[in-house]
Amino acid sequence: MRLIINRRTSFQAALLGLTVVLTMTLSPLAPSFARSSPAGNAPPPPSVGARVPLPYFGPPPSTSDNQLVGPVQLLRSGTIDQQTETITLPLYRGALRSGQAVWYILTDTTDKDSADALGLNYSYKLNYASVGRGARTARLQTDTSLVFDSGAVNFAPVHAVVPGAQPNAFPPRVAQPGSVGDSGYSPLARIVNIPGTPIYNAPMVAFGVSASRLNAFCGGNPDYHLVHDKVVKICPRDGTVTLALTEGFSFAKPVLYLSTEANHPLPAAMEGATYAPGLRDIPVGHDDSAFSPVERLFATINGPTGAANPQRQGFNSALTGEGSPLNVLGGIPTVATDYSPLWDLNVGQWTPAAITNGYRGRLTEEFQILDLARKGFITGPGGAPYGSSGFVVNCPIVMRLL
Repeated sequence: MRLIINRRTSFQAALLGLTVVLTMTLSPLAPSFARSSPAGNAPPPPSVGARVPLPYFGPPPSTSDNQLVGPVQLLRSGTIDQQTETITLPLYRGALRSGQAVWYILTDTTDKDSADALGLNYSYKLNYASVGRGARTARLQTDTSLVFDSGAVNFAPVHAVVPGAQPNAFPPRVAQPGSVGDSGYSPLARIVNIPGTPIYNAPMVAFGVSASRLNAFCGGNPDYHLVHDKVVKICPRDGTVTLALTEGFSFAKPVLYLSTEANHPLPAAMEGATYAPGLRDIPVGHDDSAFSPVERLFATINGPTGAANPQRQGFNSALTGEGSPLNVLGGIPTVATDYSPLWDLNVGQWTPAAITNGYRGRLTEEFQILDLARKGFITGPGGAPYGSSGFVVNCPIVMRLL
């Protein structure tokens, strides 16, 4: 989850489990979240503290076995720039049945052979997302494009996030997603005329706009009334789109991931993602049990703050412009077998007793968090039982840095 604020208009803010509607208008002087420093949590080179320079070292062990020490690029269909924390992916053009152009990317699929061939992430769990509006349907055409049966996105809304009053920047006073899907929009698409009817994660990055208009942004500086807020560059002429990534951790390994949709306006705004109402039908709270389409993502409200603090983490920190909240992802490829790009957001809060006793610090792996919750040092928001917030975020994994 990469918290950002753009100089845009107003909206609704919601606290976890409770919805509080606040209608406000931002001034032109509204503050802006600074992007996290490039590769801010990337591991240091092995030459630090050694008697020889970096070129004397061999390749990382992951080059012989991707389950060993990284880095490992997991979404291999694109080119990653670690300095700017972006990925350039193939840009696909499809259409709705009504004829409007759909510009989208592919990140994950339930088809293992297709995942291997195209460099996508494989996720068997997405098979269980085809409930209610969880996955819309699409048909492959003779020109290899997809025609989607439903699901439009309005990219015109103005993205805005305004933090709450200190010291509790979360929940934000204003949380307006910059793109909003209609009632049938989900990034997931089941291709009904392909054998096995596989599901693909196909987030939309632009809708109802011509290639010639989007080609104006081949060099960057896109119009965010036309494209997803994660877009850095988009170029139908070259068939590519460059997207901003987010820093986090999975089982103590630093990672980069891509946030594209959420099932509620609050996390969508905080992610810089599209509000996708179709994802409201995704079941949560079941983690790795049978037929569960989700994996868990762990976020902290009141972690340590301070831009230079090596323990920095959490929503309060990110909302005040200190960088990514450094969320903790559960299983990802090469680490576990239960990966899904659909993350069941578990939001935690350090208790006053944990803070007083000096237990609060940066969290980097799932079972560390669950142990602290079991011992009562972390609870849900406001002291509620720890567990699912009910929020689902679509965050395909991109790279494991260690």
